[in-house]
Amino acid sequence: MSGRMGAVQGTALLVGAVLGPGMLVLPHLAAAAAGPASVLAWAGMLALSVPVALTFAALGARYPGGGGVAAVVGLAFGRSASAVAGWWFYGAVPIGTVAGALVGGQYVEACLGVDATLAACLILAAAFAANAAGLRASGGLQICMVVLLVAVLVTAVVSAAPHADPANFTPFAPYGAAGVAGAAGVLMFAFVGWEAASHLSAEFAGGGRGLLRATVVTLVVIALLYAGVSVTSVAVLGADMPGVPLTAMLESGLGPASRPVTGVLAVLLSFGAVNTYIAGAARLGAALAADGALPVWFARGGAPGETPYRSLGLVLMLSVPVLLWAVDLDPLMRATSACLAAVTAAGVAAAVRMLPRGRLRTTAVVGTGMSLAGLAFCGAYLLVPAVLAVLALAVRRLNARRSLKIGL
Repeated sequence: MSGRMGAVQGTALLVGAVLGPGMLVLPHLAAAAAGPASVLAWAGMLALSVPVALTFAALGARYPGGGGVAAVVGLAFGRSASAVAGWWFYGAVPIGTVAGALVGGQYVEACLGVDATLAACLILAAAFAANAAGLRASGGLQICMVVLLVAVLVTAVVSAAPHADPANFTPFAPYGAAGVAGAAGVLMFAFVGWEAASHLSAEFAGGGRGLLRATVVTLVVIALLYAGVSVTSVAVLGADMPGVPLTAMLESGLGPASRPVTGVLAVLLSFGAVNTYIAGAARLGAALAADGALPVWFARGGAPGETPYRSLGLVLMLSVPVLLWAVDLDPLMRATSACLAAVTAAGVAAAVRMLPRGRLRTTAVVGTGMSLAGLAFCGAYLLVPAVLAVLALAVRRLNARRSLKIGL
């Protein structure tokens, strides 16, 4: 396994872990919260990414094949903390996958005239069916999806930029600092995923150095893309941009013919992301059950080569009410952001304990501080990871008591 992943493939996987179809709608949500000053929230989140990304790269280099953030948190703080971190990610998936499907649905409605909710249901149904059939997105396919998303974003920025109007930046901050903080809260959705580096080191040619190089390149790519999209979307469309800003940007630069193409691409990107997250969550659920963080009944099918149907069914059961109750993308994005931001904060906090004294630990300390600040921007949505933490500890304690009774 070691050394088989080259720099290009490794960078593409890291870019894919951070960059997702949420970028198709986040410029609109951020601008709605902060006006043109949303660019400050984008800049702040990019600054947060630097120490966080470097911390996870250092963690992956020192503990290759660490098994993800939950395992790292467990090594640092114990199995109960690991269960909580696992529940945060597992609980975020039903919310985030519905949000991702609705992103695709909104673009389908705007570009192809099909009802957004119907399109979202079809995307979700296709993703769950693919996972039930044991179909997985290959590494090559995932890379193709990342390249496709990057191409869409770059094309939108380059084609629309000549139509920029400086007047769209005034008034710059109509909602003040509170608006910028609100934008930062929803933008956390676009700045999680760096934890993937913590368990990819063993796959890189060059080990830790290869991972570090890929992380630095990914930071540069993400910074250029996010800066380009955030500034250009406001400059061209204004703060009151439509809910499908990429379509509007492409139409500005390429004309109406780009609209149906954008709709099809949005479906492909949304399906790819939803399919991947459902597959990961199903396996995580089985692993959590095997470790006592979920009822042991859900552990079946978690072995390599098997399909964890019970855990997959649980993800489906949790996704249905989210879809039925969803009335707006914004709260779904914010709830998902709160959960994933909590996972990120737990991971960098674990790194403070696990990395040696010196530059690496200092970077982890800075990353922890900035992650906690970013977590604070989630505001009332922190209730979601708080409830999940209570449930995780309660289920783990209940399973421990049952195991003790069986042992007696």
